[in-house]
Formats: sequence, C-alpha cells, structure tokens
Amino acid sequence: MDGGRAGERVRAAIRVEGTVQGVGFRPFVYGLATRLGLDGLVGNDERGVFIEVEGASALVGEFTAALRDGAPPLAAVERVAAVPVPVTGRSGFAVVPSPPGGRRRALVAPDAATCADCLREMDDPADRRYGYPFVNCTNCGPRFTIVTDLPYDRPNTTMAGFAMCGDCEREYRDPADRRFHAQPVCCPACGPRLRLLGPDGREPAPPPAGLPGPPGRDCSPPPPSTTAPGGAVPGRSFPGRATSDGAVLDAAAALLRAGAVVAVKGLGGYHLAAVAACGPAVAALRARKRREDKPFAVMAADPEAARRLCEVDEAAERLLTGAARPIVLLRRRPGARLAPRVAPGDRWLGVMLPYTPLHHLLLRRVGEPIVLTSGNLGDEPIARDDGEAVARLGGVADAFLAHDRPIRARADDSVVRVLRGGPLPIRRSRGYAPRPLPLPRPAPRPVLACGAELKHTFCLARGGQAFVSPHVGDLENHETFRSFTEGVAHLRRLLGITPRLVAHDLHPEYLSTKYALALEGVDRTGVQHHHAHVASCLADNGVAGPVIGVAFDGLGYGADGTLWGGEFLVAGLAGFERAGHLAAVPMPGGAAAVRQPWRMAAAHLDAAYAGDVPGDLAVVRRNTGRWEAVVALARRGVNAPLTSSAGRLFDAVAALAGVRDVITYEGQAAAGLERLADEDEMDGYGCRLAGGVPFTVPGAELVRAAAEDLRAGAAPGTVAARFHNGLAAAVAAGCERLREARGLGTVALSGGVFQNVLLLERTVALLEERGFAVLTHRRVPPGDGGISLGQAAVAAARDRLG
Repeated sequence: MDGGRAGERVRAAIRVEGTVQGVGFRPFVYGLATRLGLDGLVGNDERGVFIEVEGASALVGEFTAALRDGAPPLAAVERVAAVPVPVTGRSGFAVVPSPPGGRRRALVAPDAATCADCLREMDDPADRRYGYPFVNCTNCGPRFTIVTDLPYDRPNTTMAGFAMCGDCEREYRDPADRRFHAQPVCCPACGPRLRLLGPDGREPAPPPAGLPGPPGRDCSPPPPSTTAPGGAVPGRSFPGRATSDGAVLDAAAALLRAGAVVAVKGLGGYHLAAVAACGPAVAALRARKRREDKPFAVMAADPEAARRLCEVDEAAERLLTGAARPIVLLRRRPGARLAPRVAPGDRWLGVMLPYTPLHHLLLRRVGEPIVLTSGNLGDEPIARDDGEAVARLGGVADAFLAHDRPIRARADDSVVRVLRGGPLPIRRSRGYAPRPLPLPRPAPRPVLACGAELKHTFCLARGGQAFVSPHVGDLENHETFRSFTEGVAHLRRLLGITPRLVAHDLHPEYLSTKYALALEGVDRTGVQHHHAHVASCLADNGVAGPVIGVAFDGLGYGADGTLWGGEFLVAGLAGFERAGHLAAVPMPGGAAAVRQPWRMAAAHLDAAYAGDVPGDLAVVRRNTGRWEAVVALARRGVNAPLTSSAGRLFDAVAALAGVRDVITYEGQAAAGLERLADEDEMDGYGCRLAGGVPFTVPGAELVRAAAEDLRAGAAPGTVAARFHNGLAAAVAAGCERLREARGLGTVALSGGVFQNVLLLERTVALLEERGFAVLTHRRVPPGDGGISLGQAAVAAARDRLG
C-alpha cells in the first residue's frame, strides 16, 4: 500500500480473490500479521478473503506484498486490492466469522493429495492420528468433492455431520496450528470411519477363503508387512475407531491378496481394485466390468515402486508426486510384474501414486501395486453414493471398502502424458478441476458452454475466468446425461453464476446440444467443433489469435453439414476460415466404420488404387468375404457419409498394418498404431498438397505408400513410423502454404489425434524448424475434454464483438 511515512500508523482494507478458501489462507494471513506485529482481522465471504490490517505503513506494505508472494501452496491468488480506511487503534488480530449473503465470487479449490506433514502424523505411533485413513490439514485433503455451498466453512461441506471432538476443536481454533480453520479436520475420535461390506452392501464382507481366482503361479503376492504403519497400536487405542479402521484395512488387503475385486470409496467416487500381478483377479475384473481391452490404471505405493513398473524421468516424477496426483502414462519396463490383462499389448501404462491416507494405508498392507480403475460400467459416470455403488457394482465387486463421509461432487482421476518435460492433459478432473482458467477475452455476460458428446466436460465463464468441470464421461446414456445436468446445477450454485449466453456444438443430435437448445431465457451461439478445438488451444495459451489452427480428431459436425476431422483453419476466437483439410473419403456403414477400422482401410485403399486394390494385402485377405460389399457401399454413398477425419485415416492405416480390424473402445486402433511405430525410424511417406487455398491433403497417397511398403516386406513398426512422419510433414507443408497466403506465423495444434505424443512431437519439431511458433495444450486436453473451454472462449469473444 502506497502513501504515508514508514513509521506512520495506517489501516488498510484488503480484498484477496482467487482460490483462497479451503487452502489455509486465513491461517497464513493470521501468522503473517502476528509475525509483523500488525492488528486487524481476516475472514471468508462470498467473494474470497477480506482483511483489515493496521500498523506502521512500511509493515502494512510488506504485509500486502506477501499476500501474493508467500501464499500457501494450494492457493491461487488472482487479485489483491487494498484501500486505506480510518485507523481504529484496536489491538490484536482475529479471524472473524463469515458474513451471510452477497454475490458469490469465491472459488473452490480442487482436492489435494495428502501432504508430508499429515503422512508423518499418520505413521507416528505416538500421534493420535496414527493409522487414521482420513487425516488432513489446510494443505491437503478433500475440497471440491465435499463442498455443498459457499463460503467454504464446515457447515457447507459433507463433514457437517461430524461434530469435532475437543482436541480437534482446539486445533481448529488455534491460529498457530496447521489445522486452524481446516474444515475437514477430524481424528479417530470424531471423524469418518471405514466399513467393509459384502457385494450386497451388507456387513460383513466374505472371508478371503474360497474367493474365485485365489493366488497361484501367476498371482503370488508377498505377505503383508506385520510392521506396516497404520495397524493397531499396542497399548494405545481409541475405542471402536482406530483399531477398527485398521482391522477393516487388514481385511480388505487380505481380500485383495486372495484374488478378490474390491470397490474402494475414494475422494470423488468409487474405484475397483485388484492386485495388479494377479492374473485371475484382473481377468475377473475385466469380465465383470465388461471392459475387454482398454488398459487399466495401476496405483503404486511410491515413486520407487512406480520405477519398478515403468520408466520414470524427472518430469514424470514431478507429475506423479504433485498435489493433483494424476494418472501418468509411462513407458512400461520389460518384465514388469503385472498380469498380462492389465494393459494388453500396450507398452505404455497408466500409473498413479496414493493421494489419500486410505490409499497409502491400503497399499502398504497389500504390499504391491493394485489396479485402480473407475467404479462404473461402460460409459456410466463413476459411482458416488454408497447405495448407487452397491446397485451398479454389486455384480463386479466381491466387497466394498466404504466409509461414511459423503461425496458431493463426482471427480474421476485425471490423466496426463509427458510432453517436452511438461504435462499434456488427456483427462482433466480430480486435482485440477474446478481451478479457473483465464479467458483471452473476458466474457461480457456469464456463459455456459455445454461441451461435446465424448469425453464430456462443461464450462462456466464469468468475466475473465473459465471454470471447466471435472470429466463427466460420454453423453450416450441417461446416467451420464443426468450427471452432466446435476453437475451444471451444482457448479452454478457454488460459483453464483447465472448464464445469459449458452454455447453449444453444431451437431443437432448431441445431448449437450439438445440440452442447450431446451434452456429458456438465454441467448445461444453454436460453435463449430473444430473451431472450438482451436479456440481451446488459444485459451489454454492465453492467445486471442488469429493463428493457423490444425484440428485433427475423430469426427465433428462441419459447417457444411459433412463430417470434418482433419482441418486447417485460419482462426481467431470469434471466427474461422476453413483453409485446408484432409481429402474426404466415405465411411462405409457410418458408425460401423468407427467400430470396424478395416472398413476405413477398404475406403481409403479403394481411393488410393482407383478401385484396383491389390488382393495380397493382409487386411484384404482377412476380410475377403465382406470386402467387396463394403467397397460397393462406399462407392454408392449409401450409408457412407463423407469425412475428412484424421482419426479415421489413422484407423485405416492401423487396420492395414495389422493393429486392429475391430475395436472395443474409442481410439483403440489409432493408439495401437502409435504404440507400434518404430521411434528410431525417421523416413516418412510423401504427400503433395492439392489446390491452393483452400487445399486438400490426399491421405490416399499416405495409405498407398504404406500398402506398397507392406507388400515389399517392410515391418509394420516401420510402416507405422513412416506414416506418422509423413502426416507430420504434410501438416508442416500445409502451415507453410497458409503462412505464405495469410502471413501468419503461429500454429495451434488441437484435437484428439494430437494426444498422440509421437505425432505431436514430430509435428512440433518440423514446424519449429520452419520458424513457426507452436501452441500445444498444457492445462486442458486437446481432445473433446477441452471443447467446452473453446466454446466458452468463442462465446465470450463473439459477445464482445456484438
């Protein structure tokens, strides 16, 4: 604060906005003020944190500067505003209650992994929280998933039903304590407790003996440690609590070691767990969950255990051990002790570390890594409520490791890859959402962006801030759609946002579009799918454009009513020009061509060879009995919509190279082609652009080159790599043409195809060699999980222009 002599006594009213509730900000302010000998007060309200501070002018200035520079690790300070007010002369510094009412502008913090201080207490036999599965403090623990309303005070969380004991109350009231105003504070005497239930949701759970899939040659976990921290404490117990929680964990671990599938209640919902090295247990989990091939994520106890499974470099370890604790996709080590069905045929593995005390304690008892996959079936949302979990997962889990702290908001695990030493988000959810993201252009009116269909998120925007929801799932069933609508209502209430402008995809059959069109009392704006992808990348990087936007994905509804997916756009936030695209080919059978990549191979090969496809290609021989009928379908254009999709081009080459003819989950063939590629191969197939601007990229040339290579005996891994390199070169060539025509030197790469790190890295390298500035995703996924942010950014920019 400026003004006044250094020793002159002044008083300032300070407003701090951002993510400053539930992150230890008031205790930090109290400690800072008392350390500097300042008087005043601090409190939470609907906008954030309010402070009045009084003392020597220089010390008040030092205090104000430290609010941003020295904030707690989980805080995100966005604005500090100070104004002088009359000096009162009152001594002392106090934390005051939150006032009711007012327009809400406070932000909700994401959930955070258990901090080192809490783990030390949990492992200390002399500590009253020894072995307690719900230890937390102002620096860690549940946040977004337990908040029911704002301001962030205990009555507005799902901890409201747990009355603090005397010891916890003293910590909560003591400004010098790490748990000062930590809303989820609890201990074995007063907090949540564990229960182990049978598959019908009733106690007790079945004994380990006689479970299907007992340990055998391929499932021989080591015995649990008898000295693992967190068990019963000899000579020291807390009646009915600590010892019983330890016994529940012992029993759950015994079930897992015996080959059981256990549903575990986490922060944002239930997971399904099995010992990762136990073949029968993993196979049983796959069969019951009806998840034939999609890889499972694995939880390892610590970084050292993760290194025994995968290659973990410094960047990966930073992500694994950060407060968000996402699943990190890592290269699997040869010979890693895992059941074959954990990630069938995949040289990458999704690994995460424990992020709650319960997970730490369970992993120690089991003694080795466990599969930990979302507690759902198919594309349903993750199960949240106990009754819901039993109803939906009772046929999957042999037991339920439950607890009595309710979950208010679903939040599935986040997933990231490592790109050039930083994160490339694949799924943004627990640990990240709903932390706000800045908009390149502020929204004049509040915005709701309804997202796409697959990998769905929604976004609320106000002023310069965008709040992207946690991952919802695929909006293809009633349960997921209901989770979406409930999530919108909850986040609207928490943030105090009433949308006046609603953004939606152009596809008329998306449930998110139908939801937007059914809303009353709002203005609406349709945003083309690939424009939203590029705008998402712009917003992710704080850029308004215009840029050359390359949006490669599976499918999106084009402005001309056809199916786009391999697009070169000249785009800013408010509008775009389609300046190039992959040459369109038919999708024989429509949606069937997505599920059966060999159909796309048939369409692309028919185009590449002008109807005279060599019969010696393996993909032709494998599908001889149905090949001609599918080709005829493509040629007639009956139930064979045209698409420029890069994802479908990947499918075609994947089938050609023998990766997959039929898939069991979205993107499987394309992901398999990336895994197959020989990363040492640097040659690429040529592909000449057709036309000026707009131009087309003839994917048929890449397909024919791949086919001829295979006919000549090239290894499939070589072919896969040369295809990647050739497509990257075609992107660079298209961008060079647009730079010459439009004078733009920045490229934004977006769309689900650019979750392929091999393609992304080689494309970025070629573009940078040619002098382009390249924007990639860092905070939201390049796939459809980032679409809602792009829609919000477009809506805000258009509203500004209007």
